[in-house]
Amino acid sequence: MRSLKLANWLLNPFQALDTKTIYELIGRDSPTSSLWLNLGYWKHADNLTEACEALATLVAETAGMAHNDDVVDCGFGFGDQDAWWALNYAPRSIIGLNITPSQVRHARERIEQVGVASTVDLRVGSATAMPLEAESADVVIALESAFHFDTREAFFREASRVLRPGGRLVVADILPLDEGPSCPTKAKRRLSWRLTASKFAIPDENAYSIDHYRSLLSDCGFEEVSVESIRDDVYEPLHAFLNRDKRAIARLHPVMRLPAWVALRSDPDAVFAGLDYVIAHAVKPIATATP
Repeated sequence: MRSLKLANWLLNPFQALDTKTIYELIGRDSPTSSLWLNLGYWKHADNLTEACEALATLVAETAGMAHNDDVVDCGFGFGDQDAWWALNYAPRSIIGLNITPSQVRHARERIEQVGVASTVDLRVGSATAMPLEAESADVVIALESAFHFDTREAFFREASRVLRPGGRLVVADILPLDEGPSCPTKAKRRLSWRLTASKFAIPDENAYSIDHYRSLLSDCGFEEVSVESIRDDVYEPLHAFLNRDKRAIARLHPVMRLPAWVALRSDPDAVFAGLDYVIAHAVKPIATATP
C-alpha cells in the first residue's frame, strides 16, 4: 500500500502532500545503512556518500562548530549528519528537531548504533516553534530542510530566539534561481521551480531571491549575513555521477530513486533550470552595554 501511495505522489502531477506526510510515506523500516537525504556537495567528491558527508562538513565548517558548542539541528532526516558531526566535531551537545515521528524513531536507532547517544538528543519538534529555552544554543542548523518550513522567516526568528548572543545560524537551502528581466530561459526556470515546489511541499512564501534571503536574515536581527550559491557544485555533478554509475540509483533512498531515474533521462539544464542552492550564514549580535 505504501508503495502505491509513493508512486501516486511521485507520478501524479495533481498529487500534493504536506511535508510530514511525504516523509512518513518514504519512511524506512530499518536504518541498517547510511540514509543521507541531502543532494551532496560535489566539489571534491567521487561518490554519493562522500558528497553527502562533504555537505555536512561544509555546513559544520561554515558554522565554526567546536567542542564547547550546543547545536540545534532542524529537520535532521535519518540522523546521519548528527552522527557525522558528533564523531568528527564533538560538540558538547546536539539537539535535533523533526516533525516526522518515523524519522525520529529510525534516527535514534542510528545514533545508538554509532555510539553517540550521550551527545545527540533527537526529538519530535517544529523548527518554527522550537521547544527550547531562549539563548540555549550556540549553533542552529537546517541542512536541506528550511525550504519546507512554514515559513522560513518564522524559523529565522525562532533561531534568533534560541541562539545565545554571538551564536551562528547556518542553512543549506534550495531557492528559485534569480531571473533577470531578459532571461531567455525564464519559462523553463519557472516550470522547474514549480514542479519541485509543488512536489516537495515548498510554501509559496519561501520562494524568493538570494537578495531577499539576505534582507530577511537582517530583518530578523542577524548580522554578518552571507548567502552564497553553490549550485554548480550540487546539481550537475550529481547528475553526472548518476550517469556514470547507474548502480548508484539502487543505493539511493527510495524517495530519490524515481526522480533520479527521470532526471537521468532529461537534460540537466531543464531539470535544474529554476533551482538555486545556497549556503547561508548569519550571527546573532552580541548586545553591548548601555553607557
